[in-house]
Amino acid sequence: MKEKLVLIGNGMAGVRTLEELLKLAPEKYDITVFGAEPYGNYNRIMLSPVLAGEKKIDEIIINDRDWYADNDITLHTGKTVTKIDRTKRQVIAEDGTVADYDRLLLATGSNPFILPLPGKDLEGVISFRDIADVDFMIETARNHKKAVVIGGGLLGLEAANGLMIQGMDVTVVHRSDVLMDMQLDKPASELMLSELESKGMKFLMEHDTTELSGDKRVERIHFRDGTSVEADLVVMAVGIRPNIALAQSAGIHCERGIVVDDTLQTFDPRIYAVGECVQHRNQTFGLVAPLFEQSKVCANHLAQMGIARFMSAVTSTKLKVTGIDLFSAGNFNGDENTEDLIFKDAARHIYKKLVIRDDKLVGTVLFGDTVDGAWYFQLMRDETDVSTMRDSMLFGQHHLGDSGHGANNAADGLADDAEVCGCNGVCKGDITKAISQENLFTLDEVRAHTKASASCGSCTGLVEQILASALGGDFSETPKKKAMCGCTELTHDEVKQAIKAQELKSIPDLMEKLEWKNADGCHSCRPALNYYLLSAWSKEYVDDPQSRFINERVHANIQKDGTYSVVPRIWGGVTNPRELRAIADISDKYQVPTVKITGGQRIDLLGIKKEDLPGMWQDLSDAGFVSGHAYGKSLRTVKTCVGSEWCRFGTQDSTGLGIDIEKMTWGSWTPHKFKIAVSGCPRNCAEATIKDFGVVCVDSGYELHIGGNGGIKVRATDFLTKVATADEAKEYTAAFMQLYREHAHYLERTAPWIERVGLNFVKEKLVEDDDNRKALAARFHESQENAQVDPWAEEAAKNRRAYIPIKQVV
Repeated sequence: MKEKLVLIGNGMAGVRTLEELLKLAPEKYDITVFGAEPYGNYNRIMLSPVLAGEKKIDEIIINDRDWYADNDITLHTGKTVTKIDRTKRQVIAEDGTVADYDRLLLATGSNPFILPLPGKDLEGVISFRDIADVDFMIETARNHKKAVVIGGGLLGLEAANGLMIQGMDVTVVHRSDVLMDMQLDKPASELMLSELESKGMKFLMEHDTTELSGDKRVERIHFRDGTSVEADLVVMAVGIRPNIALAQSAGIHCERGIVVDDTLQTFDPRIYAVGECVQHRNQTFGLVAPLFEQSKVCANHLAQMGIARFMSAVTSTKLKVTGIDLFSAGNFNGDENTEDLIFKDAARHIYKKLVIRDDKLVGTVLFGDTVDGAWYFQLMRDETDVSTMRDSMLFGQHHLGDSGHGANNAADGLADDAEVCGCNGVCKGDITKAISQENLFTLDEVRAHTKASASCGSCTGLVEQILASALGGDFSETPKKKAMCGCTELTHDEVKQAIKAQELKSIPDLMEKLEWKNADGCHSCRPALNYYLLSAWSKEYVDDPQSRFINERVHANIQKDGTYSVVPRIWGGVTNPRELRAIADISDKYQVPTVKITGGQRIDLLGIKKEDLPGMWQDLSDAGFVSGHAYGKSLRTVKTCVGSEWCRFGTQDSTGLGIDIEKMTWGSWTPHKFKIAVSGCPRNCAEATIKDFGVVCVDSGYELHIGGNGGIKVRATDFLTKVATADEAKEYTAAFMQLYREHAHYLERTAPWIERVGLNFVKEKLVEDDDNRKALAARFHESQENAQVDPWAEEAAKNRRAYIPIKQVV
């Protein structure tokens, strides 16, 4: 029988411990997780890009709910544990949920420190710690303009940068005369200050806050020197404190943090703790790297292997703050027994400082150029004698020539145990081993297998250098071409080129001219050839129904019992009583066993016999419905929210625009299914950022996104551009669909297509070339005008409005 393990805290350190445990002993525990936030495990490091609008919440989720389900983990989100009963070995949440444990893991993290000032409880005074804080800041930026950030550390500057991008006038208040004084010395801080001021950020250095004032909402912030500034929003980013209240209430020994030994065990042998809540050998922790090392050690002991110890070590900090690369490690300020080597190029915003004691490197600060950070950190960790390289080491590893330390790039000379990714504790050897054993060729593959570069991303350049070094010529080698199918040696692109070059206008002609091995083709090539011929000669080529899948031919999706599902189109998800009554009557007539609302805001009629399909479509057509094409390689849905007509957050008429786009694009042929969504505001209720084409309405217009996928392999969209009018949004929609139709392979979704051709290719064709975009849109509209109609719906279509015949998917 499995033991019961309960994790309190659904953050990065706790869930990383579970990941490590599942590698070592996947069947040992029944695991239950309690998280106070209503999300799966997410990357807290990436909250700053979310605030800056560079990422969406979905993009920073590390483990979604499916991960917990796949690993048989019971997940309680939005539930705060308020009591630990060590006698009964139970934890109790505030809503009364109870979970028994044999082993308990505390990962309660830390709380942001709120300065005990008068006015700290006013509306508009917050910390910067979780998704709720980010949501509040983004919402505040819509209606208010003056923001003050207290704290000039890493978190404070990231908050200030994000609020500036959101359109606020931002002032950073800092008690010290050195920004980021935990990572930078004064010269580096001065460069940082200059760089940020040039971007519009304001600073009040050496200012001590004494009071916040306002009527219900904060209006002004006051300083000890008697001055004050206006503030609609005050963000306190002045540090964190270990969250030990729950542990203390349970009688677990705490000092500044929950006290643990080298195995991460508390004074209660059944209870372990990891993360920012712990105190180990009188030290608390805030950086990710030691937390993930704690996770490995703790998992080792929970798996009862008992061979790992956590020992605090010198850590490095590699960051990208508001686009500026920083690296620091060790005693970078030095003391009376150290000497400094300094390089400064103010014009290029580069600063390097190496601190040396007894011919050993003991500290470093790098600003603007951090490529040698891992090498310097290795020298520090190994206590290498640097006396023979003092004259050139400031200029980097590749300047060392024939001294034995030379390298073609910064990665070449690193030892296998050199740490590359501090966030996840990944060494160079881990990466090169994964590249070799798993046949990895891309950065995304390395991230997936090793987690290197998967957190803050600041080591991305070094990981790419390791890839280049490990793969050699293979790194840029063109992949071997992949034939379209067994009937030919030609690739998809070669077939498409031949169709145009040789003016091939029928499947038999194509197969003869291109020496097809199988005269009738196969289930793989015939649909593709039919699509490519239609794409090339839409006016002349007659669509071949027998080269289409059965679902497309009958406008119904075959089910596992041999029946079919029918999905009539519901424009933008908007319907009315007349349509609903018609669907109800038709469902009764054909004895439909299941009627279901789909995720695309339509109605699915399931369990239809094949012989009833023509009659059902005739009746649906008579009632004013057209095919929803839920079965075709075509436009599927245009999902909308209610937008500005009803929603208090809506900025534009997303419903109306969605319906216009759907009527413009329905029945269009595409290489694969194609989904669109229009969200009325950045809250994105229509999920526009996981669709093939997404429109997010904002106050000043429409943000356009492309290449999303919400299926098995989730991919968030890439931002394409922003336009001011609905007509421009429709033009971009048509142009993007046509570009995709002309350049993608058959059965290639937009997500892998964009990854193959590159986002720059799409932007070049659509954003940077107005004439080409308009020409693409014109070709799309021309093809829509030439669309064919279903044989059984043609007569019914004559009695209905011009825009709703049931188009054959062509």
